[in-house]
Amino acid sequence: MTKDKFSVCNTNVTLLLMSCHDSKYIIHLTNVVGEKEVFKKLIVVLSLLVAIFGSVSPIMGEAATYHTKAITNAKSNLGVKYLWGGTTPKGFDCSGLVRYSFGKAGKSLPRTSQEMYTKGVRVTKLAPGDLLFFGPTKASKPTHVAIYMGNGQMIHSASSKGVSITTTSNSYWKPKYLGAKRF
Repeated sequence: MTKDKFSVCNTNVTLLLMSCHDSKYIIHLTNVVGEKEVFKKLIVVLSLLVAIFGSVSPIMGEAATYHTKAITNAKSNLGVKYLWGGTTPKGFDCSGLVRYSFGKAGKSLPRTSQEMYTKGVRVTKLAPGDLLFFGPTKASKPTHVAIYMGNGQMIHSASSKGVSITTTSNSYWKPKYLGAKRF
């Protein structure tokens, strides 16, 4: 763990940043009295962090970039036919589309939906770029994967329509939903 101490000029506050190898930061404010003062000092500290690091959360900034690129890559393949085992714009199966889209965005993923489901971080609050997993029953292993686009929409390659966009509340997919992972 490294410690960096910054004094913020003319604010009577000391900022102590403690970072571990995973780039998480603990902010410790001293010499702050009252709720209103805490808020004012926190604004100054966050401004300082942005000036120093370019972002309050550099990891999320990077993730948001490749998630956005993966969605854009998938959308550029709208209408491509479904092909079992397909991994190129000549034809995609569900995991082939996901792996291709993330790969073009610079993020390597496993080949199958089942392998993907064993990786990543399980999430309950969806964000664009999260992977959605589906199976025949709630107790089964995943047999389908899609990319969450935001606003209740997902993009996937389905045997019936090829690469297409549908809603997460779709009457066919909603009861088959197993969970989501973030990479």
